[in-house]
Amino acid sequence: MEKKYELSINQINDILDTLRNRFEKNPQRHKDLDWEAVQSRLEINSAKLWSLVEMERTGGEPDVIGLDAHTGEFLFCDCSSETPAGRRNVCYDRAALDARKEHKPATSALDMAETMGIELLTEVQYRQLQLLGEFDTKTSSWVKTPAEVRQRGGALFMDRRYGMVFLYHNGADSYYGVRGFRGLLRV
Repeated sequence: MEKKYELSINQINDILDTLRNRFEKNPQRHKDLDWEAVQSRLEINSAKLWSLVEMERTGGEPDVIGLDAHTGEFLFCDCSSETPAGRRNVCYDRAALDARKEHKPATSALDMAETMGIELLTEVQYRQLQLLGEFDTKTSSWVKTPAEVRQRGGALFMDRRYGMVFLYHNGADSYYGVRGFRGLLRV
């Protein structure tokens, strides 16, 4: 096991308690799923637990939002009401970060997600999340951007305003205090 994935017994117990409590408080997010099955899967995968600790540490409030019928993997997603506070002020990717000449943010959304072992949500996944509640009513979140958009310097982000979910574009090198990203983790 790589050192970065090592968690203390207290950290493991804390994250499992946090996730169980959130799971029990939000049954609408994971109908017909059983916490014991989720916990069993988590207990044998320290790298995934570590990623969940990072999602929690950065303000994501991860929760189970479904089960992949093809792979049998549980899907965890950031369910904080606004884009996670510890993941804001980031441009889209490393190329955008490197292209900035001044006033560079600390990192990019894709770099941070990779470090955390999670994926950015796609447009479809973001829209599915919005069926489970109202998210990003004051903030916005970068989403996976198609290569043809990215090659032209752009990147996509989404939010919820006026009771609707919107998809927008911006320069990939832009960053704002109210824009971050939401992650998906397969366990």
